[in-house]
Amino acid sequence: MSSETMTAATLKGGEWLVKESSPSDTFAPEEFNEEQLMVKDMCLQFLGTEVLPIADKIDTMEPGLMPSLMEKAGEQGLLGASIPEALGGLGKDFITSTLVNEGLGGGYSFSVAVAAHTGIGTLPILYFGTEAQQQKYVSKLATGEWKGAYGLTEPNSGSDALGAKTTAKLSDDGKYYILNGQKCWITNGGFADVYTVFAKIDGDKFSAFIVERGFEGFTQGPEEHKMGIKGSSTVQLYFQDCKVPAENLLGEIGKGHIIAFNILNIGRLKLCAAALGGSKLALSTTVDYAKTREQFKTPIANFGAIKYKLAQMAIGIYAGESALYRTSKWIDDKEAELQAAGKPFNESLLGAAEEYAIECAILKVHGSEVLDYVVDECVQVHGGNGYSDEYVVSKAYRDSRINRIYEGTNEINRLLTVDMMLKRAMKGKLDLMGPAMSVQKELMSIPEFGNGDESPFARERKIIANMKKAILMTAGAAVQKLMMNLQNEQEILMNIADMAIEAFVGESILLRVMKLVDKQGEAASSVQVDMMRCYLNDAVDKVNKAGKEAINAFASGDEQRMMLLGIKRFTKTDPFNSKDARRRIADAMIAANRYPW
Repeated sequence: MSSETMTAATLKGGEWLVKESSPSDTFAPEEFNEEQLMVKDMCLQFLGTEVLPIADKIDTMEPGLMPSLMEKAGEQGLLGASIPEALGGLGKDFITSTLVNEGLGGGYSFSVAVAAHTGIGTLPILYFGTEAQQQKYVSKLATGEWKGAYGLTEPNSGSDALGAKTTAKLSDDGKYYILNGQKCWITNGGFADVYTVFAKIDGDKFSAFIVERGFEGFTQGPEEHKMGIKGSSTVQLYFQDCKVPAENLLGEIGKGHIIAFNILNIGRLKLCAAALGGSKLALSTTVDYAKTREQFKTPIANFGAIKYKLAQMAIGIYAGESALYRTSKWIDDKEAELQAAGKPFNESLLGAAEEYAIECAILKVHGSEVLDYVVDECVQVHGGNGYSDEYVVSKAYRDSRINRIYEGTNEINRLLTVDMMLKRAMKGKLDLMGPAMSVQKELMSIPEFGNGDESPFARERKIIANMKKAILMTAGAAVQKLMMNLQNEQEILMNIADMAIEAFVGESILLRVMKLVDKQGEAASSVQVDMMRCYLNDAVDKVNKAGKEAINAFASGDEQRMMLLGIKRFTKTDPFNSKDARRRIADAMIAANRYPW
């Protein structure tokens, strides 16, 4: 183990790029405790009995159906996993609440309604509300008696949330804030009882308010007709001299951005969880279809082209899950650390999520893109049937597409990933300069031909270390060359973000598999080893491509040639037969008749 190896409790957000992690300090899904597994099973049972049998009916938006389903979920405690018991919730840890999002993630429109309610619909009041506001609202949201929604987006302000035009002005008697403006794309907007709405006090102080259905001057528009998630209520909200009691100001005047952005960190990670839950359901459905659908007198699951698709879907899911719960455990540990230091529960979780905001952005991108890949390939495996509404994969395909847009578009999250890393480096919170300089020195040296390391997975650990060097070399040179102008070179920033995503997810799946092999041996974990090696084999190629694109965009002459040689050097791998590995992965799923890991 390297002297730079950190424990999970002390690794800061972004530090995985410059410090080595060990399997023993990395949480893996195989370590869920009995209670956590029971909670996940309860979620899957709820979907199987209450939601999936009527998924098509939900899409017709039958009045009262979605709210009644949410109330049933509330009765089982599924809406209050992360809410303290004193406020009517279950008071569970962050990993358990993340498992709820994954477990309910295969519920199509229902999943969206629940995620919006438990996340952006409830957490702003839970974490920023006064004690009186929490008692009044959170206890009802925890049980599903009241449903929550969140009003941030406007017709002319999406990614630029602070560009909102909705205004708030204190009435002459000081009793009300008078809101005027419009919000759009409001999930749960058609039936919610309480909304967190953002507006600018006196036109410039961005602030948040708790708005109840029925407040004077508050109305909603008709339901939007959408490409997918058709059963999810989505409306516009209108405020015309809307009277909001002064005590319904949420948080501090002018500090609304703190509420909006902190809640988004948690939302991004939870979206990844839901996306992976949806991916698992779609893949399991498709494995079953491939076994029963025959062409040329044989099940299509026997064909190599189909096995490739099944395996590639599984690899993406397994890798994403590895990164998701690695990060969830970090947040759990950081929350406990902050609480032990005397921070109240709300500040503890928000502080923990902010610490790992970089990872939350990465997870949002990776999870949503894995789901998009999975549902696309599921339709392809189904062939013409996949294009028919009689087969559920067509719904999964349509419903998936929104995930790359909300909770911050994937483009915004890619830009944020690099921006947050660089800002932390400039503030001295993350030492990128030292490691980047070390990589530059290494480029001037003669390459090592074999380091004599014969420990288990030495080859794979070197792949991860080299991917990180490629990122540090590319990002360091880009900062030196472009300086403040780098923020205007979004294509380069996106290239660097893609490299970072592959390195973080790749390291996560490697650490998970190393831990698994250490516990049960390589023979018993052989398929997981195959998945890890396939993922790293592909990740290296993606890092190579993104690195070259970035370097070619800002470097020239000898500097360009040297860095291109560096990228080649840092993405060199030994030959690997990924075809046979993928066949073994597919065969394991075919034998299990589902995604079994």
